[in-house]
Amino acid sequence: MALALLLPLGPVAVHAATTVPDTIEQRVAACIACHGREGATTNAGFFPRLAGKPAGYLFNQLVSFRDGRRFNSDMTYMVQHLSDDYLREMAEYFANLSLPYPAVPSQSDATPEQLRRGRQLALEGDAARNIPACVQCHGAALTGVQPAIPGLLGLPRLYVSSQLGAWLTKERHAPAPDCMAQIGQRMTTADINAVASWLAVQPMPADTRPAASLPAPLPVTCGGMPTAAKP
Repeated sequence: MALALLLPLGPVAVHAATTVPDTIEQRVAACIACHGREGATTNAGFFPRLAGKPAGYLFNQLVSFRDGRRFNSDMTYMVQHLSDDYLREMAEYFANLSLPYPAVPSQSDATPEQLRRGRQLALEGDAARNIPACVQCHGAALTGVQPAIPGLLGLPRLYVSSQLGAWLTKERHAPAPDCMAQIGQRMTTADINAVASWLAVQPMPADTRPAASLPAPLPVTCGGMPTAAKP
């Protein structure tokens, strides 16, 4: 009888222990929830693409979220206790991803006049208001520049306009000297909407990688890329 009490009443399922791999891919899996599979941007509008961005830029942004220069509750929660070395490893991981961009640019409801103004700001700037052209810093193809300037193409219009707006309203900051704060605060909301709309509808070039360097010094001094700054 005692033996009978010890016998199982039915088949026993044997579950193998699940081992979670300790890899950088596994550790950054939480990023996918907002930024999309393997760091490619989603269609939600406010989450930028991470794949292929310069590692120096990604590292600077992670540090800024951790140290309070940029503000997003989810991002701050995720990185607030991480070391520079860990953040640099995360940045390198996403920088080394090579993923395709959407074949067709986003549709836009911007007027032809807005798109013309956006093109002017991106390619020529506005000398009268001391606004340099986007291509002077972000590269002729607008795909970014190593080691720390991001590309501007392939991003949702709402994301670009919200970040430029955050510099205009002094809600976003970068390592000093904060060159984008200087530029953003010279722009109007109409300028911001125009350039964000124009950038969002541009096709990606055949080579989407960041440029290795700029052909001339930066027109402004930027804390995130001091070695390439104008003397």
